[in-house]
Amino acid sequence: MNLMIDNNFSLKKLAFVLLCCLVLSACALGGNVVTVTEVSDSAQAMKALELKKADLAKFEEYKKTVVAKDPGTNTISDLLQKSASMSVSEYLAKYPDAKDAISDYRIGGYDVLSVIVYEEKDLSRENVRVTAEGDITFPLIGRVKVVDLTTTEVERLIAKMLAEKEYLLDAHVSVMVVKYEGRKFSVLGAVFTPGLYPLQARERVLDGISKAGGLASAAAKGSTGARDESQALEGMIIRTINPGKPDEKKIIINFDLQGLLKGRDQNANIFLAENDVLYIPTADYFYIIGEVKTPGSYAFTKKEITIAEAISMAGGFTRIASRNKTRIVRVEKGVEKIFEVKMDAITQSGKMTQAMSIRPNDLIIVPESFF
Repeated sequence: MNLMIDNNFSLKKLAFVLLCCLVLSACALGGNVVTVTEVSDSAQAMKALELKKADLAKFEEYKKTVVAKDPGTNTISDLLQKSASMSVSEYLAKYPDAKDAISDYRIGGYDVLSVIVYEEKDLSRENVRVTAEGDITFPLIGRVKVVDLTTTEVERLIAKMLAEKEYLLDAHVSVMVVKYEGRKFSVLGAVFTPGLYPLQARERVLDGISKAGGLASAAAKGSTGARDESQALEGMIIRTINPGKPDEKKIIINFDLQGLLKGRDQNANIFLAENDVLYIPTADYFYIIGEVKTPGSYAFTKKEITIAEAISMAGGFTRIASRNKTRIVRVEKGVEKIFEVKMDAITQSGKMTQAMSIRPNDLIIVPESFF
């Protein structure tokens, strides 16, 4: 009986000690895991961030290159926010005629054609330029409207007109585009020579990237962190639907660029259309300074990276890091904000669900502990 009483007493004592430890731990790590401060001027930012002299220059450089940029002036970003976005499979499911309609090139103004009438050398013509109005002039039949027609349709049209005028009843006509000038598409973003390019027959995404000199190397950014090539990197096509009509609109077609380049996703290599903007986003980076083992800039290796993962990518905290004063500097709609994160509350207290995600251009600052 006495042994049972002693055991019960010991268990109660142990439970009381554990409860006290939990309360003390909660007091130490308690409160909000993340607190937010809006910054109105540089002096306020310097005071809030508690930067060492060695990190002041790095912060000033960050301010010049990242914070000073107003994301609201980015035309591509505005367009992406305003336009409907879909995958290649979703696009082809919604516009089932797109595959065939875009695969056959339609002649545009200023294109140059070769028109051959077999066994009628005098009627054949090389380097026939399409006018701005979309016409060509052909012997015996005069002006022929060819704009928006395929070469096959022009062949049939010329043969039909020669028969109607009773010049040739069964003409065999061949039409080829020898110079593409009428229709254009753009390639922008992380390519060597972004710009406007003539759209040729049956050109696909990979053809467009090739015309722009290929993908610009992410290594040129000087990132400390290496991109994981197994991760999907999305490219996009900004396409105009029903151009020139009252219901004209733009849509975004997202495709797996890494999958396409490595041969895993050939469905992404869709045909390009007139006025397409093929956009290859540059690598997204976040920056980290202060008491981590390898401060620097890091490329996003996946779509979502938490603050804990970001610290890990930088080698973890140093011995003198003030872990619970970790800050994230972020610009949202032109407003600079400082997020103070209690990292111990995240890593030691089972609050990983509160590990906030890092966004492109975030600056993580880990100050030095003074204790």
